[in-house]
Amino acid sequence: MNALKLSRFLAVTAVLVIVLVGCAPRPTPTPTQPPTAPPKPTEAPTPAPTPVPTKAPVTLRYANWNLGTEEENNVQRQLVKKYMELNPHVKIEIVDMAGEGTWDDKLTALAAKGQLPDVFMADKTPLYVKNGWLADLTPFVSNDPDWQQVPEVLRNAVTYDGKVLGLPAAQFVMGYFVNIDLFEANNLDAPTYGVPVNDFFANVTALTDVRKGRLGMDEIEFILGWYPSTQDPKLGWFSFDGRHMNYNSDAFKAAVAKACEMKPHTWQGLTDEQKPNFKSQGPWELFLNQESGVRWDGGWMVPAFAQQATFNWDFLGVPGGNQALVGDFIVVSKTTANLEEAFKFAKWMTYSREGYLAEAEIAKAANQVPTRMPVYVDKDTIDLYLSFVGEKPGLRAAFENLDKSLLESLAKIVPGYVAARWEGKPGIDIGEDKDVNMWYMFNFACEGKYKYEDYAARLEEFANRLLDEARAELKP
Repeated sequence: MNALKLSRFLAVTAVLVIVLVGCAPRPTPTPTQPPTAPPKPTEAPTPAPTPVPTKAPVTLRYANWNLGTEEENNVQRQLVKKYMELNPHVKIEIVDMAGEGTWDDKLTALAAKGQLPDVFMADKTPLYVKNGWLADLTPFVSNDPDWQQVPEVLRNAVTYDGKVLGLPAAQFVMGYFVNIDLFEANNLDAPTYGVPVNDFFANVTALTDVRKGRLGMDEIEFILGWYPSTQDPKLGWFSFDGRHMNYNSDAFKAAVAKACEMKPHTWQGLTDEQKPNFKSQGPWELFLNQESGVRWDGGWMVPAFAQQATFNWDFLGVPGGNQALVGDFIVVSKTTANLEEAFKFAKWMTYSREGYLAEAEIAKAANQVPTRMPVYVDKDTIDLYLSFVGEKPGLRAAFENLDKSLLESLAKIVPGYVAARWEGKPGIDIGEDKDVNMWYMFNFACEGKYKYEDYAARLEEFANRLLDEARAELKP
């Protein structure tokens, strides 16, 4: 092929290629896609909620003398009900303690049948310790910070040979309550908490005017209880020193002499001819009738004074700056099937702060003053209690000084005390009264039937033999 023909061939070929390319189908454009997000890291699956374990149902049998009737539904019964609401796995059964016999007679009968309540109020704790009825609560209270808020005198009261065998259920300050208005109306200074002993007696003596129906004091009996401690700081209530009675001590003999000296200023000193000068029919009415300047009583009377007294009153306690202390105690049976649950309920009814706050709420709703003073004692519970009765400087001072109290409830905790103080018979005849008991010797010490000094040594020896024997029988 010559050059001319070759050039024509190539030109035709190029035209054909262009035509073919122009006629070919065009590709469909792809729409623009957003950039692909990076993969998320693998997340741990959400765990299923852990089911709260259902507590096994528990039934606790409870006995107390302060529960009233089911119809009355008093504050204590409501407190039991509140505990069950907060602890729905626990059922509290109230043990019926009605019937003849003493509290301890009934408990003894239940124990003989193997039916002691799991938790119950204690009347004479030493008897229960001796019988081996009580659970050791030391492991529960030893690391419980609430326990440290209980006054030491009460903690010691339930400790036997280093073991805590009960819980303080209630505490009531005991001492003189004073009618401030009555003293001031007669141009006298009303004694207050901390008044020196001699000043106290001078004040109440100056107030007495039998012809006008006015006595300085209500009764002489309790002088024997508190006065020895003001003369000898080693002595507690009624001369008890923690082990023995000190009936032959100078301090106790001085108490007898002081009681006899003050008799004319009390109801016991009134003759039948003088009693018509008073509206009151007995010493228990004098204070609220404004016919005595002071009355010896316990904190259980505060609700009545708060609601009934028409005068300004306060608590002055034991002259010299102290008070006696009355305690109630709750114990747990060694035979309980669930000791931990029994302790928790017992704590709620005794020294629990939460329990006392709940009790105060129940009392407030019923427009009442709480029947118990707080056992868990701090500024908040003191303020709470006083919010029901009004600010009383003497009551507040007593609450802040509880560890120094004279524990009056010795019959409930000291083995042999009941016999050494009341029931024991030391083999003494007084005139026509044969084989008299200890109560007789103290009750008639100011009646002129005998001279106390003549029998003091014999009474002390007899009482302390009873205490030693009873303590020897105790095996906590």
